[in-house]
Order: sequence, then structure tokens, then C-alpha cells
Amino acid sequence: MKTVGIIGLGWTGLPLAQFLKSNSWEVIGSTTSDHKRLDLEQEGLNVVTLKMNPHPEGKGFQKLFQSEYLVINIPPRSRVQSSDFYLEQLKYLKSMINQAGAKKVLFVSSTGIYPTTPRAEAYDESFPITRENTGNPTLWDAEQMITNSAGFDLTIIRFGGLMGEERVPGKYFSGKEQVKGHTRVNYVHQDDAVRLIAWILEHDLWNEVYNGVAPIHPVKKEIFEKNAIDLNLAPPLSYQSPQPEEDRLIDSKKIIQTGFKFKYPDPLDFTYTLT
Repeated sequence: MKTVGIIGLGWTGLPLAQFLKSNSWEVIGSTTSDHKRLDLEQEGLNVVTLKMNPHPEGKGFQKLFQSEYLVINIPPRSRVQSSDFYLEQLKYLKSMINQAGAKKVLFVSSTGIYPTTPRAEAYDESFPITRENTGNPTLWDAEQMITNSAGFDLTIIRFGGLMGEERVPGKYFSGKEQVKGHTRVNYVHQDDAVRLIAWILEHDLWNEVYNGVAPIHPVKKEIFEKNAIDLNLAPPLSYQSPQPEEDRLIDSKKIIQTGFKFKYPDPLDFTYTLT
């Protein structure tokens, strides 16, 4: 039985743990509070407490790093933490990985790392990102830190906007004025994000970078209006006037070429659950 440690049982990490367990993986995951750990243990998951503050605090978290595979799924929390704090968290994590001798690590990043500049061609994994052109210096620094002098096989997955379940794009703009609705989206459904991580683990796709974005890119207005109809939401009251050449698209052909098939290739078909 393959063993995997998942650092961060959050919006993506928890369904990932459940999915892998249902597919005969031995899974151990981490959460930041004992209260949540106890709740998840009631659901039959093997959970330890790990809080990166930025040094590690918790109980039994060393078992995470003894897994054959490790998924790092703790995105930067820019609203409540400094970029330096996040990078310190990763520094400690990387040190523990190297000490424990874990051999295969999947690091969850974001397509926010690509430049914000629109261009005629979509951004793919071969695009040369530098600290000068990146759209998110913290993400760039994080990928550099986890990659440099790594004593393990490493694959990075850059997710687009994570949607599905209670994350409804149209809900965030319901009833608002002058909404930017003419640009095309780079979304990925929660189910596909989970399946994509599992695909990389199951097929041992190491020492690569993959974009995790639905291959179809409808405009925002189409999505907001469809959400309003399907979920009985108020649509935006008004939209900004369209501007030329504002699309910043992300290409996901590389992961598709490995044989991966998106369950939801078109964000207009995403499923949601209003809570």
C-alpha cells in the first residue's frame, strides 16, 4: 500500500485525503488545531496536528514525513501573514523533509505566479518566469526555495481559480455594479484539482511543473449569469465596458498530454452547492 502525507487538510487537501483513501492509499494528513483533528478522526482519517508558526508545533507530525509521498498544500495567506513568514514556513518544512528522507514531494502552487500582462498566446509551463516579471513574488520565491537543493523528487502544480461546491463565482459579484465581465477565466473545479493531484501521485510524474486549469475559458459574464439562473442569485447590476486584449490565459495541455481527462473541462458546467 502506498503511503502519502498531506500537509494541509483544507478545501482541497481534505477531499484529496478522502479520495486517496477510497483508492487504497494509506493517508495521513495534518490540520492546525486539535479540535479539527478530533473531528476528522471521527470521519476515519489518520490526522496529526501541525502548525507552522513558522517553526513546527504540534503532536505526532513527524509521521507525516515518513510517508513515501508528500503533498504540501499550504498556500500563502497574504491577508494575515507576511511573505517572509510563509517562506520561513517552507524553509522549516523543507528541512524536515530532507531530514526524514522523503523522496517524492508534490508542491501546490498557483497560476498567479505567471505575469499579469495579457498576451496573444496562453502562458504555459515553459514560459520563463523571473522575479522581475512574476505576478506574485511570494509564489516565485516559494517555488525557488522548495526547488533549490532539494534532496527529493519534486513536482509543482499551479492551480487556477479553485471553484466548485460553495465557491460560486457569481455569488461574489451578485448585485454589484461595474463588474469586470468581459475577460476569460482560468478556473478549475475542486473535483478536478483533487483528481489531478492523485493522477500525478499514481503515475509518478516527477520533476515536472503542471498547470491545473480547465481547458475551456468562457468569459466571466457568461459564468455570472449562468450562476444567477442556476442558483437563484441576483446577477451583477452592471458591467464594465469591454477593453481589447485583456485576456491572460493559462494553458493546461501539458497535463492533458499525460492522459489526464478533466471531469469539468468547461467552467460553465461546474457544479455547486450553496450553503
